[in-house]
Amino acid sequence: MSRLPSLFLSHGAPTLPIDPSMPSSEFAALGARLPRPRAILVLSAHWGTNVPVASTAEAPETIHDFYGFPRALYELHYRAPGAPDVARQAAALLDAANIAAQTQPRGLDHGAWVPLLLMYPQADVPVAQLSIQPHRDPAHHYALGRALRPLADDGVLIVGSGQITHNLRAADFGAKPGDGDPRVAEFTDWFEARLAQRDIEALLDYRAQAPHAAFMHPTDEHLLPIFASIGAASDDYALEIQSLGTYQRALAMTNYVFAG
Repeated sequence: MSRLPSLFLSHGAPTLPIDPSMPSSEFAALGARLPRPRAILVLSAHWGTNVPVASTAEAPETIHDFYGFPRALYELHYRAPGAPDVARQAAALLDAANIAAQTQPRGLDHGAWVPLLLMYPQADVPVAQLSIQPHRDPAHHYALGRALRPLADDGVLIVGSGQITHNLRAADFGAKPGDGDPRVAEFTDWFEARLAQRDIEALLDYRAQAPHAAFMHPTDEHLLPIFASIGAASDDYALEIQSLGTYQRALAMTNYVFAG
């Protein structure tokens, strides 16, 4: 099997699968055109721990880690099998890279199951999760990705799931899709130019170098998974951008594929 790409997904609100105004079909199209993986390893913004933890659940539950949404959302379940072998392999790779890791059984939070429900609706690809460390910096998460690179050569799709811009305090839930704060485009243009140039040093220092970084990310957790995705990619990756618009004025729905 050829090397699989790594992904970063802007998973949006939990209502992505049931809100017709959101770009759910585009997630399905992305899943359809990717090489089929034997398993998926997801690093979600919604599972943070002090050290990396890989989930060894055999049949991970669907975690509805939100409140105040329509009843239909809580009735959705994503019943993909777990990938405990991949979780244990990930932990071993991290340990070998001198990054202490642990394992435990855990379900899939919405950062994992919401996009996967759209991309792999048959729920027939085994899934494991790996936690992020919100108190650690982008360089730490890039190192996580580099340690996990061998998985991409073994049929595992490594997915970072967060949001390329994420400031809920600035969100306007009455805004029309595409009616974005101009600072969103300035930030994403900077970020995507550095991604295309493979300027890892600048990307890891985004908080000091990117325009409006603190506004776009008051806290880091929704961007940290992209650094793992970059780390997991080949040094000479080809960048593909799936831009799906800006919602609630401050949330850019953009997905990134690091191929090759």
